[in-house]
Amino acid sequence: MSNDSFALSAGYLKKLVPLMMKYQVPANPKNYALWYTYIANTDEALTKAMNESLQSSGSVSLEQCTELYEAHIADGQNEGIQAAQEGFEALALEISNTMVDTMKDTDVFQSTLEKTFSQLARVDEEAMSTEETIAVVRNALKGSKEIRQSTSFFKNQLADAQKEIDRLKETLAEANEQAFNDALTGILNRRSFDKHLDKLIASPPERGFCLLICDLDHFKSFNDTYGHLMGDQVLKLTAKRLAQFCREGIEAFRYGGEEFALLVPNRPLGGGGRVAETIRASIDKLAIKDKKTGSKLDNITVSIGVAQFEKGESPRNLISRADAQLYEAKNLGRNRVMPIT
Repeated sequence: MSNDSFALSAGYLKKLVPLMMKYQVPANPKNYALWYTYIANTDEALTKAMNESLQSSGSVSLEQCTELYEAHIADGQNEGIQAAQEGFEALALEISNTMVDTMKDTDVFQSTLEKTFSQLARVDEEAMSTEETIAVVRNALKGSKEIRQSTSFFKNQLADAQKEIDRLKETLAEANEQAFNDALTGILNRRSFDKHLDKLIASPPERGFCLLICDLDHFKSFNDTYGHLMGDQVLKLTAKRLAQFCREGIEAFRYGGEEFALLVPNRPLGGGGRVAETIRASIDKLAIKDKKTGSKLDNITVSIGVAQFEKGESPRNLISRADAQLYEAKNLGRNRVMPIT
């Protein structure tokens, strides 16, 4: 990042927090990214929408913030991360500049001291008058006061910067989590899946790995019968159960909708199939109750397709083979794992 970009980031950072406080906007990663983009004026449509809201109602409601984020920022979820990183860089530049100024003041004070000592040495040699001696001492005291003010300002700025750094670190951590975790279930999302899969293919474990793609059976019918809130509850419980299998390098992801994926390292096809069968049986035992009626709902089942990575194949091909096995499991009656190993 250039010095100009640093200066811009520092300026945005100084405007961002006071503006969000003025309009009582919660400082979460989504709002941080939204208002940072607004201040930076990098999205004309967003700037226009924000200005219209501010002019008409004098504020931007939380609902509007969410809608504007989804419309203008959501496709680039790394905006919050980038904004926080630029904030760190801007703070570093500002502190560095202040340090340079303080060092210059120190050099000036050192020069003043050396000149003062040289002048005081003439007291005995040249019989300086009392008035002349007092003038020399006053000059030294003036320089001492100025350097104290300079170092005090630097100390205060460091303290303020530390507070801002702590806040930015928290924002960055939240933004990172948001970028790679599914908002509903809390497990890793599709973006994270793509990243992990690429990494495994680039450097496969010694014993290879398997991809498991899981799909909840009859989920659309379940949603139609019991409603989306109960459907969301099923997704959360399924994700929680999958997370229990995340050991020995296994990672679980929400792949999309009612589909989940697991990457199982150091397992051949048979080993991956056994993991899948254990997961299937575990989910089949999930018991869901309707809180309104207290009645037990239909059992939740899942179909799973398994594919073992073949050296040199692409992510797309591996996913396609696992999908084919998943469709076969569905065609054979659901609540099963394919291929049978």
